[in-house]
Amino acid sequence: MVSPVSWLEDGTPHSLRFDDVYRSTGVDGRGGLEQARHVFLAGCGLLRGDDGSPAQWSGRESWQLLETGFGLGLNFLATWQAWRDDPQRPQRLFFTSVESTPVSADDIRRSARPFPERQALAEQLAGQWQAMLPGIHRLVFEGGQVQLTLAIGLAQDLLPTLDSAVDSIFLDGFSPEVNPELWELPLLRAVARLSRPGTRLATWTIARALRDGLVTAGFAVEKAAGLPPKRDCLRACFAPRWQPKAMLRLGQAPAKRRAVIVGAGLSGSACAWSLAQRGWQVLLLDAADAPAAGASGLPAGLVAPHVSPDDAALSRLTRAGVRLTLQRAADLLREGEDWAPSGVLEHQIEGKHSLPRTEIWQQAGLPSSRTASPDELAAAGLAPDSQALWHGLAGWLRPARLVGAQLRHPRIEWRGGCRVAALEPLAEGGWRLLDGAGSELARAEQVVLASAYATRDLLERAGLASPPLNPLRGQISWGALEELPPEVRALLPAMPVNGHGCFVSGTPGPDGRPAWIAGSTFERAVTEALLKPEDQVANRDKLMRLLPALGQALAPAFEQAGAWAGLRCTLPDRVPAVGPLDAQAWPGLQVCAGMGARGLTLSVLCGELLAALMHGEPWPVERKLAQSLLASRFGQKAANRSA
Repeated sequence: MVSPVSWLEDGTPHSLRFDDVYRSTGVDGRGGLEQARHVFLAGCGLLRGDDGSPAQWSGRESWQLLETGFGLGLNFLATWQAWRDDPQRPQRLFFTSVESTPVSADDIRRSARPFPERQALAEQLAGQWQAMLPGIHRLVFEGGQVQLTLAIGLAQDLLPTLDSAVDSIFLDGFSPEVNPELWELPLLRAVARLSRPGTRLATWTIARALRDGLVTAGFAVEKAAGLPPKRDCLRACFAPRWQPKAMLRLGQAPAKRRAVIVGAGLSGSACAWSLAQRGWQVLLLDAADAPAAGASGLPAGLVAPHVSPDDAALSRLTRAGVRLTLQRAADLLREGEDWAPSGVLEHQIEGKHSLPRTEIWQQAGLPSSRTASPDELAAAGLAPDSQALWHGLAGWLRPARLVGAQLRHPRIEWRGGCRVAALEPLAEGGWRLLDGAGSELARAEQVVLASAYATRDLLERAGLASPPLNPLRGQISWGALEELPPEVRALLPAMPVNGHGCFVSGTPGPDGRPAWIAGSTFERAVTEALLKPEDQVANRDKLMRLLPALGQALAPAFEQAGAWAGLRCTLPDRVPAVGPLDAQAWPGLQVCAGMGARGLTLSVLCGELLAALMHGEPWPVERKLAQSLLASRFGQKAANRSA
């Protein structure tokens, strides 16, 4: 658990005093940037030499870096800038940092004030610095080429949960006198476990206990000239005299990076984009004549977290998914037209979805979700005594626009009107995809099935065990705002509202006009996206409970309201299935399905998880959460049943 926040004289919550960070390392002002460059970047060989010699990361496809104390983020900003400045930089930079007590976004901005050349980067970092609760947070920059993975919590708790090998280590944090546990041998061994032979480490302290601990953990250490007023700093290289036994997660990406993805909805397009960003050539096949023809054709939907008193796995997954989806939307879409980070008010019908009551959730400024204020209740048209939550890190989004933007990647080819009817393994490895007449549509070493409920039928017809995907039909009701009487328009909430169905207004409807949207229904065991009149009544009744005053006023409009229906699919444990079902039995065959009603929230996360799995990259969520999504959980059950 992170340390409690401190409080400034004006009563503002402050997670870690700005001056204390510099005082703990003995540097201030421009010294912070100088230390980042001299001690850490130069110490790990990540700066070009004065003679023009290349940096250690030169020409690499990706570079993974671990830092043990994020502080004010100056080491990250300096590394990001060095990456930008190096014409031979790696294609992707993964910077993982552990921090027990995160600072505020304002502190990050303040830390960059002495460095005009870093202020633009610091502003980008501060702009994503929200809801830094304990756990793993993925922040994405440079269109996904620079990824910051923040592990919020104690290093001794979090380092053992990391499982991808790193190329450089910034051993930073507080002084040994203040935080002696940072230099204890178990922690240094946890750092060594993530190293590969040749991994370089740098730190500003030359404490004898640290030097001895690093040697015991397998590093060769040497002193180097320090940054004045310090005489020395420390550099090390992982060179164990024994064969390391650590089982780190390695990449599985083949040399020929060509993949075929079946399904052009949220899941398929997210997987395609994540792979294409990593250099893959992706062919995406879809039975429809246009992308997002299925459930992803929803006119507009909400991107909002699930909350629970115990902050359960689904709550943490959706929180991570919301962050990644909104980052992707900010990169690819037009704010106000395709999406908006509007926040979402959740009306707690029957007391559903209460917040955790732990100390960290009571600290102002940290969670993205909190009890709604009286002003927010009034803006939604709810009574002052209503129970509601405000989700600040949330918004609305038009799914088809996100699908289309992801498919416009230059390494993605989309083909419509291609219904995949059969899969066949190839003797030389890989898979053939056939249409209903037995003609070959495509072949590739890697195939990702992301066609929602149709994934189950495709796997079963190939004689393969499928995850237990179940169909879930949903119908929304909608109408044009211009057709509403002025007195009804006056009651429209100022923000999207969910909690018993949802309601959003002002977004484009199916015909392009600004609309109101209400719903959705949930009907299981139905395999067709039929429009049903009774669902219009159901959506009206839901709205009357969600927003009573608006529901009463809008009720007549449901008689002439438009309708839209889509077919989603779910899994019994309520989380998607991502990755190979059985990598040994069916190599190269992956799935990404089972989003249920949370495709907008979880699809980008699942695409990044699939890429992390294939490339040995850091997980975008805690390791246990990532493992809970792996499709192999169903492949293993199928194998056990057949044994």
